[in-house]
Amino acid sequence: MANLERLQANLERHGFHVVCFPTAGEAADYLDRKLDGRTIGMGGSMTIQELGLMERLAAHNTFYSHWSGATHEQAAGAEVYLTSVNGLAESGEIINIDGTGNRVAATIYGHKEVYFVVGVNKVEPDYERALWRARNIASPKNAQRLGVQTPCAARGDKCYDCDSPQRICRALTVLWRKPNAIPYAEVVLVGESLGL
Repeated sequence: MANLERLQANLERHGFHVVCFPTAGEAADYLDRKLDGRTIGMGGSMTIQELGLMERLAAHNTFYSHWSGATHEQAAGAEVYLTSVNGLAESGEIINIDGTGNRVAATIYGHKEVYFVVGVNKVEPDYERALWRARNIASPKNAQRLGVQTPCAARGDKCYDCDSPQRICRALTVLWRKPNAIPYAEVVLVGESLGL
């Protein structure tokens, strides 16, 4: 069972704002109320999709996602960016792996606000376990979801650090602290499993 109190204290010490919700519905309602009349970008996040936030936020914001026909550049130019994580350590490190780079880049630079929406299934006790989760759980599941031809997609059991031309693991970011170029960064913790 994740120690969310320890996680929240460490994230706040690292410069992130943190809010916690027991259910996905409450988290979605919160973000729907908080983000209004804004330009919002999103990368490929199953968590955001599961929350139904694309449709809800697009009703009263300008919403950019390549899943809805926008370009990565449009999402990168938005004032707000929504994403999730591949692994989150109770010690406060936020870990993401990306193939194109748009999602990891957006968490570091270019937005006034970044929101990381994280289900409890992605929380691990320390950095090493969170990195292991990102590589060996999230990445193979994402490779299978995308239908790429990689060993991890074929076997679904772990990262093989492959050289496949369709490899989706091409960039890794670890946020040890809130990046200086992001004025506001918030982690929305949800007490339910969300995403991959």
